[in-house]
Amino acid sequence: MKRFLVLGICLLMATSAFAQQQFITIATGGTAGTYYPLGGALADIWNKNISKMNATAQATGASIANINLLKGGNVDVIFTQNDVASYSYNGTELLKDQAYKDLRGMACLYNETIQLVALESSGIKTIGDLKGKKVSVGAAGSGTEANARQILGAAGLTYNDIKVQYLSFGESANNMKDGNIDAAFNTAGIPTAAIQDLAVSKKMVLVPIDGQIAAKLMAQYPFYALQVVPAGTYQGQDQAVTTVAVKSMLAVSSKLSSDLVYKMLETMYANTDRLIAAHSQGKNVKIESALEGMSIPLHAGAEKFFKEKGALK
Repeated sequence: MKRFLVLGICLLMATSAFAQQQFITIATGGTAGTYYPLGGALADIWNKNISKMNATAQATGASIANINLLKGGNVDVIFTQNDVASYSYNGTELLKDQAYKDLRGMACLYNETIQLVALESSGIKTIGDLKGKKVSVGAAGSGTEANARQILGAAGLTYNDIKVQYLSFGESANNMKDGNIDAAFNTAGIPTAAIQDLAVSKKMVLVPIDGQIAAKLMAQYPFYALQVVPAGTYQGQDQAVTTVAVKSMLAVSSKLSSDLVYKMLETMYANTDRLIAAHSQGKNVKIESALEGMSIPLHAGAEKFFKEKGALK
């Protein structure tokens, strides 16, 4: 009897310890993008600095896919674009009539640059040159696809004017290497691994998104801002190229513990060196710019954190 009692107590203690573990799944993006390495770094930071934390990063289809994963209760923290977050919270644009009112912001991170990459041999130099070409618009339902559709629209084009391919960053790069497609849209922090890899083996160009097209785009969608890709960002890129950008951000459900969200932010900003080691965009993850471009309500834990840090009045 005593032996069974001891065994029962041990099982109860083990169950209690397991229950105290905080399991957090971070939805990132494709492995060739920027979200994925930063998500892995975040998991590492939180596991090392928050007691009983068990965080893991998961490769996904990025922004819109992540919103749906969070909405379905399958993940806890997501990377997303600020434009997509707004569409989700308000039920507009690509997420019309799908309002997700429990969506909350943790922090904005860095600019996500829309990079329209074309093979030099394709002769594509402007957005108008995409007509009739094989173009990857990003994975179906991704933030990149949302950007591609809007940019094409600002240029007076639709999917009917191009030969549409729905490919991730890595798939786009591989298909450009093989000559299966002519161009691809990529929305990510620069430099983007997939484009770096492509530039090593193929002569490519970054197509500008500027002038009247950019002006029309920004007038219709205020989340966009002009962004310059500096010369030398990619091999063979001798000149700076003007394009547009949105903001990346971390988002969670309003139901996630305020204390936990506070701790996750506190430890993230205390360990940005780990983010920088994972990707150069980590250097742009700063408290002072965390609310720039915040397009949805803040989580209560984030609100408390940023008020204490003086970033929110």
